[in-house]
Amino acid sequence: MQALIAVPTQSLPGTPRGRNLTRRLRPLRSSLTFRQPTVSAVAAPARPQVTHSMPPEKVEVFKSLEGWASESVLPLLKPVEELWQPQDFLPDPALPFDAFSEQVRKLRDRTAELPDEYFVVLVGDMITEDALPTYQTMINTLDGVRDETGASANPWAMWTRSWTAEENRHGDLLRTYLYLSGRVDMLMIEKTVQYLISAGMDPGTENNPYLGFVYTSFQERATFVSHGNTARLAKDGGDPILARICGTIAADEKRHENAYSRIVEKLLEVDPTGAMLAIADMMRKKITMPAHLMYDGRDPRLFEHFSAVAQRMGVYTADDYADILEFLIGRWRLEKLEGLTGEGRLAQDFVCGLAPRIRKLQERADERARKMGPQSASFSWIFNKEVAL
Repeated sequence: MQALIAVPTQSLPGTPRGRNLTRRLRPLRSSLTFRQPTVSAVAAPARPQVTHSMPPEKVEVFKSLEGWASESVLPLLKPVEELWQPQDFLPDPALPFDAFSEQVRKLRDRTAELPDEYFVVLVGDMITEDALPTYQTMINTLDGVRDETGASANPWAMWTRSWTAEENRHGDLLRTYLYLSGRVDMLMIEKTVQYLISAGMDPGTENNPYLGFVYTSFQERATFVSHGNTARLAKDGGDPILARICGTIAADEKRHENAYSRIVEKLLEVDPTGAMLAIADMMRKKITMPAHLMYDGRDPRLFEHFSAVAQRMGVYTADDYADILEFLIGRWRLEKLEGLTGEGRLAQDFVCGLAPRIRKLQERADERARKMGPQSASFSWIFNKEVAL
């Protein structure tokens, strides 16, 4: 699922994190602020741990949708025999040594002209994909949809396991390609992966599948955008194979986005106010990105620096964040959503008016960054070379 994904470091107005979906929204304040110097994805501030915020009666909503999930969500998975595998894109180790070595040499020749900053964002994508155990664990914290046995035949559990299996190919493929390229420090990358899985993540989903599926809808759209942009840059940089790899991963993310967005669409149909409040809740918190606790043992601001490079290269930007929000507003037809309570209408107004505010604030943040002048950071992943932020 999750690639790098920068997020605007905004302070959005919000209610206390512990409220459940039925509490009244506070009046919306008109001011939002961005931290300088750039809009980037950084670790969320420490916050109280909120758990099981969904009212118990809402569990029945997901139980009632099991048949629908079997018919409308599970078909978006593909049979294993029809899916690509990492080896489809990699040098064939079964070849004679000289032939295998020639394939590796060609791979290294293709990647030789790609700039160091490209490898920063590609490694960030790979590390985030490789932390997949954390994401399956997070989904299995959600009340009403978790895999209760580890091999449950419940359609929600079947989706989570199969989604995980499909996603597992992404990190495997990117890691092997990076290893063969010779352009990166695999030891530091491996340490970063271990640190990240050990740290976990806190997306603010509170064991609540309403919040969880809003989060994954946004995330899968974001990874689709990110991998699509790394594909474009690889093609421009002279590596059509890597471009095809990133594009193929992006297509998976698009299919997964469709599944999660379809779930939220259904929740908006059966419980419009509950779903609308959940969307507003997640956007108030901001979408905390899955690798926000990234660390390599050296740079405590690694994720911030990595996200700044992604922003500068156009791999994932604050404009993309706003674009995704606008896309989901359109897909879910939030502006035309009816049957809302007063609370729901407040949430609707907040969400539907947020993207233009993000863009305006980003313009101000960009202007402040320009006044500060150029900045750079070294990355252990590329042998401590410095790149511009």
